[in-house]
Amino acid sequence: MKKICYVATIPAVVNSFLRDHIQAAAEFYSVTIVCNFEDQHLLDGLNARINFLPIERKPSPSKDLQVLFKLFKFFQNERFDIVHTHMPKTGLLGMLAAKFAGVPIRINTFHGEVWTTRSGWQRKVLKLLDQLVSLLATNILVVSPSQQTFLVKEGILPLGKANVIGSGSICGVNPVRFHPDSDIRFTLRNNLGIAQAAIVILFVGRLNQDKGMLDLANAFNVIAKQNPNVILLLVGSEEDVSFSQIQSICEAVSDRLHYVSFTSTPEHYMAAADIFCLPSYREGLPMTILESAACSIPTVASRIYGITDAVEDGKTGILFTAGDIAGLTQALLKLIDDVHLRQEMGIAAKQRALELFPSHKITAGVMALYSELLSN
Repeated sequence: MKKICYVATIPAVVNSFLRDHIQAAAEFYSVTIVCNFEDQHLLDGLNARINFLPIERKPSPSKDLQVLFKLFKFFQNERFDIVHTHMPKTGLLGMLAAKFAGVPIRINTFHGEVWTTRSGWQRKVLKLLDQLVSLLATNILVVSPSQQTFLVKEGILPLGKANVIGSGSICGVNPVRFHPDSDIRFTLRNNLGIAQAAIVILFVGRLNQDKGMLDLANAFNVIAKQNPNVILLLVGSEEDVSFSQIQSICEAVSDRLHYVSFTSTPEHYMAAADIFCLPSYREGLPMTILESAACSIPTVASRIYGITDAVEDGKTGILFTAGDIAGLTQALLKLIDDVHLRQEMGIAAKQRALELFPSHKITAGVMALYSELLSN
């Protein structure tokens, strides 16, 4: 039986993006997962062997070198046929270790580029590391056509080396899980103390500046003062932006802010929302937009690579220039003020998400790639 190893930084990445791929691969191959120790319960039910390593999420040269050596020894002993890495740090460490250990098929998936929002020496160094990953990998996957174009333009990838599975995304969207649900909508709003008639703007993701959280807070502060029926619901862990910062910006309307730090059921919050918002500065192809679209929720988002593949501007949502708080405010107001437009865009968003990005097509595409590479 051929052997495949998936390498990711944290179990949450495996659970959110790779679960379907791993279960499908396990039908044909011996599958191993390498990640760190956080939230191990998220890996429950996976038909794979799990090897935990102390992979730090942030740069830590001495610890990273130790992990690199352990990965090398592990790959050398196990003699995997394929090593498939995800996320920036594990992409670098995993591809280095796999190359040194002689793994014949080395696949890295580029999700989104941290250096996009950096400048100076940090940007140069991070770009060089991505270029190194590209050289070490025998095969590259990117999650959207626009990301592929961007990476070729920036000199990270040579033209023709990267593949996009289907129309893009890491894993696609599962319509059995993500769909409109009036009962869940009613119950969740009731549990959070949100009026059933309120217009809920939803953000799902990490609270940080790259995601445009401060822009969203400033836009909502303006909107909420004009519209007493609008709620902002934030779901995700705090990073370099805290919920208290957002409360401070929206001090006069802070009673209409709701925050949930973690959920294993984002589909419930999407079913309870009216507008999804992602004012991000960098993305590969955001799954949250596709998932909310499958729940018939239109999106307001920044016009950047990755998002332009997920949102059809004017049909499934409204795009604005990243960093333009006035543009973000106007786009949200347009959907807040026009219930028929929200409904039309929501219907179109669901149809597009299920037609272009169904999870079974993406998983089948990844399995077909493995089969082709192994047969060669």
